[in-house]
Amino acid sequence: MKLERCQDVFALLSQYLDHELPADLCDQIEAHIADCPPCVAFLESLRKTVELCRKLQAGGVPAAARDEHRRALQEAYQRFLREHGGCSDSSNS
Repeated sequence: MKLERCQDVFALLSQYLDHELPADLCDQIEAHIADCPPCVAFLESLRKTVELCRKLQAGGVPAAARDEHRRALQEAYQRFLREHGGCSDSSNS
């Protein structure tokens, strides 16, 4: 599998953070994000989100807060997709 676009990288970031990918895919992700500020920003946001989620106990967040956080994550993802054109890798279009 060859990662050619930001969306390809994004689709694997959760598995990347959980160390569930083969070394060759990790190398491709790391090479991509080394030269792609929008993906770096999104990865850092995802890392923080995962860290916060792990700190919370199941059922410890009121439904309204969960819905608000879900909307915020969806908005961040949509913003990422709109801005991915800033990638320095010309194959990301």
